[in-house]
Amino acid sequence: MENVKVGIKNMDFSSMRGKIVATLTDGRIIIVPVSFFPDIKNLSVKKREEWMVLDDQYFTFEHLTRIYSIVDLMRLS
Repeated sequence: MENVKVGIKNMDFSSMRGKIVATLTDGRIIIVPVSFFPDIKNLSVKKREEWMVLDDQYFTFEHLTRIYSIVDLMRLS
């Protein structure tokens, strides 16, 4: 399993209020509270929709300078 690379396929910030829903490339879904990420929580709902995935392993937002990793999500789930 150590050679298997799992990535972020999709992010959803609107289907479950107050939650980040991340769909992984292997089909798993990770759900974590937005409150675990204060700078994301402080973004407006509209600005949360302006996310991007980088190299399947990281995600960030148009209005943030911080980059999060899939490990950040998996550690909290």
